[in-house]
Amino acid sequence: MKNLSYARIYKSQEYLASLGAIRYRSLFGSYSLTVGETVFAMVADGELYLRACEQSVQYCAKHSPVWLTFMKRGRPVILNYYQVNDALWRNPQQLVSLSRYSLDAAVKEKQTRVAQHRLRELPNITFHLETLLSEAGIKDEGTLRTLGAQMCWLKLLQSNPSLTVKILYALEGAIIGVHEAALPAIRRQELVEWVSALTPEPGY
Repeated sequence: MKNLSYARIYKSQEYLASLGAIRYRSLFGSYSLTVGETVFAMVADGELYLRACEQSVQYCAKHSPVWLTFMKRGRPVILNYYQVNDALWRNPQQLVSLSRYSLDAAVKEKQTRVAQHRLRELPNITFHLETLLSEAGIKDEGTLRTLGAQMCWLKLLQSNPSLTVKILYALEGAIIGVHEAALPAIRRQELVEWVSALTPEPGY
C-alpha cells in the first residue's frame, strides 16, 4: 500500500505541477501534499483526496464524493477531503481547477483565520446539530466558514438522508450571523432551488 501511495503522490505532482512545487510528508499513516507550507490534499491507501471548500460544492453535489475517513478508538473520523475518482483523473483540466480551489481556500483560511469558536456559540446551532457537524468533520467556526453552508449540508446528508432544507437555512444563518427565520427570502429560495436540483450523476 505504501508503494501505491508513493505512485499516487508522484502522479499528483505531475498532474498538478501548475500549482507550484508539491511536497509531501507523512501524516497519520497517510501523506499530506503541500504547496509552500499549505496543505491542500492528502494521499491515503493509494488514493488522492482534495480538501473540500465552498468552491467545490457543485462538483461534490453531482458526484457523491467519498470522504477521507480514519478510525480513531474504534470510531470513524471523517475528514474534509474528498476522493479523486478515476473519472476526474481522466479530466486533468477539471482536476487542476478543483485542486486550485482547494489550495486557494487553504491559503485564505491561514491568512484570515477566525477565532476557533465552538459551533454552539453561533446562531441556530443546537447541541444535536453541533454533534452531527462534528461527526462529519466540521468541528469549529473556521471549518464551517471555509466549507460554506451548502458543502456542510452535503456532508451531513450522506449520513442523514432525511436531512431537510431547514438545516441548510440554519447553517447559512450561522455563517452570516442571523437566525434562520431572518434569512432573506431571495436567499431562502436560492437554497430551495439548489436542493431541488441535486441529482448525482450515475457511475460515480
